[in-house]
Amino acid sequence: MTAVRDHHQPHSSAVGWPGAGIADAGSARILLIDDEPQIIGFVSRALQRAGYHVDAAADGADGVKRAISTGYDLVILDLIMPGLDGKAVLAAIRHALPHQAVLVLSCNADVSTKVECLDLGAQDYLTKPFSLDELLARVNARVREESRHSEVSHLGQLTLDASRLVADSGDGPVALTRLEFLCLRALVERGGESVPKTVLLACMWGIDFDPGSNLVDVCIRRLRAKLGFGLIETVRGEGYRLAC
Repeated sequence: MTAVRDHHQPHSSAVGWPGAGIADAGSARILLIDDEPQIIGFVSRALQRAGYHVDAAADGADGVKRAISTGYDLVILDLIMPGLDGKAVLAAIRHALPHQAVLVLSCNADVSTKVECLDLGAQDYLTKPFSLDELLARVNARVREESRHSEVSHLGQLTLDASRLVADSGDGPVALTRLEFLCLRALVERGGESVPKTVLLACMWGIDFDPGSNLVDVCIRRLRAKLGFGLIETVRGEGYRLAC
């Protein structure tokens, strides 16, 4: 089974759509870790035509070695590989490089697997078969996101450090998971306004989210436990807002 939807579509339709490239794509480096030669070839060509520099690794061990030794703006990672699987690769890369951006590209569509990977530090998760347009859009978004990682946001007494995934509500820095960070940042960016659950979920999960998921409620409970139960208020019938 081909892992890319409409594999025989013309390359021009895959990479020539408006906004496929970004202004600094020529300076961005991407590492693709996948054991399927077809995927490596197809995705590498598309990314190169969009202006990215692409390296590839055909197994997990080589992927970890390349990621740690060469510095990349983004790692695109398959999960199901012989030997060292994708979760182990993700954990190893994030342990050595806590700020490395990783986009998981896998045929595993199980929600628990997606949540586990995001909690391990992946920035995004796209399932196979996939649209090449969507992959390029997500790659562009992740590369742009990395340019914001030095930002420190403030709202009242709350400080949110994107480079370390750390928040401080006045009692000292507290480490957050990636999902907790994304949820809290969405609240910070909207000040003290009420933010609907669907908006928070989209900010945390990207464009491929389940509107019926309780992921937001779980993250809010964790954030309250870590940063104080008075930090985030529930707006009944709407969503949540910061009490800062």
